[in-house]
Amino acid sequence: MKKQTDETLVGQDFSYKLTVKATAKEALKRIAQVNLWWAKNFKGKAGKLHDEFSVHFGDTYVNFRVSEFIPGKKVVWLVTDCNLGWIKAKKEWKNTEVIYTLTEKGEKTQIDFVHKGLTPESECYESCKPGWTGHLKGSLQKLIDEGMGFPE
Repeated sequence: MKKQTDETLVGQDFSYKLTVKATAKEALKRIAQVNLWWAKNFKGKAGKLHDEFSVHFGDTYVNFRVSEFIPGKKVVWLVTDCNLGWIKAKKEWKNTEVIYTLTEKGEKTQIDFVHKGLTPESECYESCKPGWTGHLKGSLQKLIDEGMGFPE
């Protein structure tokens, strides 16, 4: 296992850990508020099992379904369709999973994020890695800790 600051390659899938000043229940609620930390152009719902939603960035879009939901512990978003406008493999994320696993540690919660299927061999890996890191650390963490994220 290779470590670089908070970022880790676990079995090759992109992963990231962050610790927030909230209960796991509150952190999951904020994760589901996708339009407040990731994408202003958000349609649908992301708060419970089988919810479906999409995020749009110009001609790029990603459609998700909440495929697993364990209150206060875990949520998994399955990519059901996508168009990654900046790369040749426009459907590269299709059937990948975005996984958030939460563990309460005192008055804080550790969020273990994994984008299962986003590997160093992926065409978008080098651009998606800093993208996810920025959204997680620079926006989701600020939304949870300070009440304001910075969605695109």
